[in-house]
Amino acid sequence: MFVDQAKIKIKAGDGGDGAVSFHREKYVAAGGPDGGDGGRGGDVIFQVDDNFSTLIDFRYKRKYVAERGQNGSGRNCTGKSAPPLIIKVPRGTVIRDAASGRIMADMSTDEPKVLAKGGGGGKGNVHFATSTRQIPRFAKPGYPGEEFEVTLELKLLADVGLVGFPNVGKSTLISVVSAAKPKIANYHFTTLTPVLGVVSTGEEKSFVMADIPGLIEGAGDGVGLGHEFLRHVERCRLIVHVVDVSGVEGRDPKEDFAVINTELAKFNEELAERPQIVAANKCDMATEEQIAEFRSFIEGQGIPFFCISAATTQGTRELVMKIAEVLETLPPIREFEPDPIPQAELDDMAGAGKKFEITEEDGVYYVEAPWIQPIMRTVNPDDYSSLQYFQRVLINSGIIAKLEEMGIQEGDTVSLEGFEFDFIN
Repeated sequence: MFVDQAKIKIKAGDGGDGAVSFHREKYVAAGGPDGGDGGRGGDVIFQVDDNFSTLIDFRYKRKYVAERGQNGSGRNCTGKSAPPLIIKVPRGTVIRDAASGRIMADMSTDEPKVLAKGGGGGKGNVHFATSTRQIPRFAKPGYPGEEFEVTLELKLLADVGLVGFPNVGKSTLISVVSAAKPKIANYHFTTLTPVLGVVSTGEEKSFVMADIPGLIEGAGDGVGLGHEFLRHVERCRLIVHVVDVSGVEGRDPKEDFAVINTELAKFNEELAERPQIVAANKCDMATEEQIAEFRSFIEGQGIPFFCISAATTQGTRELVMKIAEVLETLPPIREFEPDPIPQAELDDMAGAGKKFEITEEDGVYYVEAPWIQPIMRTVNPDDYSSLQYFQRVLINSGIIAKLEEMGIQEGDTVSLEGFEFDFIN
């Protein structure tokens, strides 16, 4: 099954928590704090694997989570950082943020791309010792790893894209000029998936050709099968428009040519500007008058015209050499540059860690703030300095100010993510 779109969730590993520990050794009095830092969480890295040709694996597994960093330990030992989670994708996969649609990476080269960064490790209690607080009984939790829902879209890497109506001979053409073996039959939509073939033009010279499944009128608006694969034409440097010049199926080749170009422009206006070569196929079945009329129509628009018969290989070599000649004048295969993160999204990301909601019910103030849960894991309610640190977190995050704005009184109960305490002004 050819699958060229998928949606998955990725989450980098959280950082390990810092340790609360004190040095204990014979003959060493008042050793002091020695809690180490937590390890860094694992990154999520995407990497190209040429053994993959579709995104079908992502239909069955949709969530990818990297490992968490290890917690710190005594004797100033830092926790072990987690290994990265490597996700392998076919070459040509474009990764977008599902929420905003922005391009995060184009997996067209061998360079691995870090899409979600692991959280940093929390600081151990050794970092919080001061001259007045010599036995800190708290440490910092690890930071959460980045988390995204992303869409994967495979856009084949090909120099040349064959486009045209169904049953015009695209599959036959690619089969005779390359080693590709597409299914060939005398009915419409024989080709249901794009087919790639390497076309050799001489010693150590070649280009990649893609046979795009047949388009029909309305393909740019989602009609038929072609719209599913128009994305694979986007990278092509050159379009070879295959037209049945014989009209054996009762269609007008000039009208076919116009319809397909209209559908390309509907899908992406840039495609309408892409260089084209017209391959008038089935010339052996056409009359001289049909060929001459269509040639005049195409060359009148300044487009190179080749009369071929893919079934008998007539004219195919000349077509291939012309394609190679034109490709030498064109820029490399297009790569999609990552989009910058919008400022609004940056602002949301910066403030996401401090969002909270407070509701009051029967005199109890319920505070929902998921980001505070890892902090609460490291708070020791029996230690005064630890409680002071927790109080500063509540003040700096604006939770205390919001409670006072809602009219909380001294002695009222606050339920913070399941942890209840009496409010003291």
